[in-house]
Amino acid sequence: MKHIQGREPALITDSLRHIGQYASVHSRLKLAAQFLATRDCEMLEPGKYEIDGDHVYALVQHYETKPKEKGLWEAHRQYLDVQYMAEGSETLGYVPIDRTEVTRPYDKDGDYALFAASGDFFTLHEGHFALFAPHDVHMPGIRLETALPVKKIVIKVMI
Repeated sequence: MKHIQGREPALITDSLRHIGQYASVHSRLKLAAQFLATRDCEMLEPGKYEIDGDHVYALVQHYETKPKEKGLWEAHRQYLDVQYMAEGSETLGYVPIDRTEVTRPYDKDGDYALFAASGDFFTLHEGHFALFAPHDVHMPGIRLETALPVKKIVIKVMI
């Protein structure tokens, strides 16, 4: 288990086999953990999978990682993000929201705002997840050395 920038709960990264330990972070997080633990994630096709209506749902994504210069710093207000790397690895950026500047105000329909920031970066490896709270500004989808295809499952957990 790895906590970055200790705050209530700040960014959490860990192996999928430990995801059940975080069910106490939010009551609906248990549903996300059950979805990931009981599915053959490598076999899921891209798209949206309802788990508990709009309260908890999964977005299965296939994409190619991009250079950091093309990344966007984002945060959400209505949902926790559980980002699970099913295939491949990518770099993700993280910075506490109080160390950023808003560049695009919050869009309620899309549940996101964009930011200017200078944060820390870490690698999300296959079989691991990152949990982002609303105060965790993050930059997903960044390549390691070269652009590579990845399969990621983002589970949105309404708070």
